[in-house]
Amino acid sequence: IVVAYLENSLKSWPAWRRRHGDHEIPMLLDNIKSVFRDYPVRVVITGHSGGGSLTFGYLNWSSGIAPDFDRIAFLDSNYAYETTNHLAKLRRWLMVSTNNHLTVLAYDDANALLDGKSFVSAAGGTWGRSHAMLHDLGGTFPFSDLTNGTLRIHTALNGRIQFLLKENPDRKILHTVQVERNGFIHAMLTGTPLEGKS
Repeated sequence: IVVAYLENSLKSWPAWRRRHGDHEIPMLLDNIKSVFRDYPVRVVITGHSGGGSLTFGYLNWSSGIAPDFDRIAFLDSNYAYETTNHLAKLRRWLMVSTNNHLTVLAYDDANALLDGKSFVSAAGGTWGRSHAMLHDLGGTFPFSDLTNGTLRIHTALNGRIQFLLKENPDRKILHTVQVERNGFIHAMLTGTPLEGKS
């Protein structure tokens, strides 16, 4: 297993995309894969916060998700989700192979306070975009819903699609907590026999 951490000189994928557009992103990912051309490669693309912008840039420019991608995970990072640009590609990719997994982690950032004030809109934060994505995918894939305390878990396709949505009654900022509490590792294991095992 190789983890490639991608960063750019602007220290922000949304800022990089505003300057460069999306057309270079598939080539960037292909260049990384080419390092391992002598091996059978399966690709996971994930990101935290603005890192999700790289994934959506890839989806914007590509006609579809490459067949060697078998997992996409958003760690509180799906701000840029748009039904018109992304739903059909994600839906088709999920249907084409039982090896393909989608995981979304988010918390109620619309209810969070920074210096006593809200800082994202109900629709524009990851809470709002996750619910939009969940609603859109629910038109094709029947979801099972479970509530565990303040955690809402929505799954479909035998766990291949998983949304973990954390309510936020205390109005805290839980953005990086999802990484600190092993959100990345969990997102890599959803829908597998190793999910939830220490």
